[in-house]
Amino acid sequence: MHRHNGEEIIPKRLKIDDKHLGLAGELISYFQAAVGKTQGVLERQLTDFEGDTTDYRLKRGLAYILKSSFCTFEVVSPLEPPMLRERVFSLSAKSVPSKESTQLTLSKVADELTHELEREVLPQQVHDGLYADLAENKILTVFDAPTPQDLLNRYNLSQVQGVFYKASKLVLNAHRNVPGEYKLLFRYLKLFQLMAYIEGDADHGFTISIDGPTSLFNPSTRYGLAIAKMIPALLHVTRWSLAATLKNRDTYTNTWITGRFTLNSECGLVSHYSPGKPYDSMLEASFADKWDALKSDWFLEREVDLIPIPGSVMIPDFRLVHPDGRSYLLEIVGYWRPEYLQKKFSQVRRAGCDNLILAISERLNLEKAGVKLNDVPAKIIWFKDKLLPKAVLAVLD
Repeated sequence: MHRHNGEEIIPKRLKIDDKHLGLAGELISYFQAAVGKTQGVLERQLTDFEGDTTDYRLKRGLAYILKSSFCTFEVVSPLEPPMLRERVFSLSAKSVPSKESTQLTLSKVADELTHELEREVLPQQVHDGLYADLAENKILTVFDAPTPQDLLNRYNLSQVQGVFYKASKLVLNAHRNVPGEYKLLFRYLKLFQLMAYIEGDADHGFTISIDGPTSLFNPSTRYGLAIAKMIPALLHVTRWSLAATLKNRDTYTNTWITGRFTLNSECGLVSHYSPGKPYDSMLEASFADKWDALKSDWFLEREVDLIPIPGSVMIPDFRLVHPDGRSYLLEIVGYWRPEYLQKKFSQVRRAGCDNLILAISERLNLEKAGVKLNDVPAKIIWFKDKLLPKAVLAVLD
């Protein structure tokens, strides 16, 4: 839901006030009371709650968020419903339809399943399980209830995310930030397979240009959803601004209309994504723990430097800093996929960094991956299962 101000599109966001907090709390209570009941029962209660009020779209939107993000609906049946139906109907076909024969059939199938499954199965469970795979018959088994404020925050975020389904282009300026925040953002760009071109550096910030779903030859709802999923990750970055060009088809003239949307780090939206793991792998975590226990003048910093590369960025795992001012970047290469190795070593060559150390697992088949080390501008350390701090210290000047 949104309104227009000229070409500017403004999504409808809810105030976090007593009125909306009360509404959210009431909806949450419906879901809490529905645990153990069918989805059909819950849906009927929600329909009654909507009534004939004018804010039914708001109530429906909040309920959708609760169902899709906080609920677990499961098929509860003593046997897979298609197999159970086959067994019950095959047996019932041998008798004349009646209430008595129905009960006898259910009881007999229940006895057979009790013997086969070695646990008690009741006739009513057989009856309920026949069509347990229909959406309306699935059971709400888990409801991880949010607070009313968390629900409203998720609703407001969803309203903004929906704007990007019609985006043709996004330009994101991630201003000077903590480097770890950059990495989280770049990780999500890669995770959602967004077509992004990155320019800039850690000292001045990065400009990220992203093609939107309507810029594709065949507009893709899936790609628009991927962009929408990236927005909560962006909220973990301290300073940023975003401008999007939107394309909407006019229903009356069947022509494309251009719209604009802007957002920045002062938007007040709240992310539900985790701010990220402290380490990408157990290998990195083990190395950091061992370094902390090592008595050395070299100080280990985590993900503090970003190396700009045309159209991309390289973020080494660690930086080693000496009190006299010397510093080295350390990248641990322990991943085996050929495509990853080719990209990683291509980044190293293009970065042209003269203070980079590569720690490479001996388990990697670099030759098979088409990787040659004779022109890699970095100090190289080989390791087997674990990277030892002493091996790194040995190559430091």
